[in-house]
Amino acid sequence: MTLDPLNLVAILGMALVTYFTRIAGLALAGRLDLSPRAQAAFDAIPPAVLIAVIAPSALATGWAETGATVVAALAATRLPLLGVVAVGVAAVVALRLVV
Repeated sequence: MTLDPLNLVAILGMALVTYFTRIAGLALAGRLDLSPRAQAAFDAIPPAVLIAVIAPSALATGWAETGATVVAALAATRLPLLGVVAVGVAAVVALRLVV
């Protein structure tokens, strides 16, 4: 397999843009003076993104995945993002063994 140098440059360029976008978001978020309501909306973004990513698999697969999605959605109301991912993975493994 060979990689065209132009493709490599494009891939590295996209990686840099993605990285700088994430860093800029973190740098700007720390400087925002948000009202409590806006802060609550800002804090709800990571769980909302996680649910948006896993919702299609909940609707297009079996009962184990649907149940794990519900468990992950409930966990997203109380746990940090990494905890939600861990709970969701554990739930789908457990439910696949049972169902």
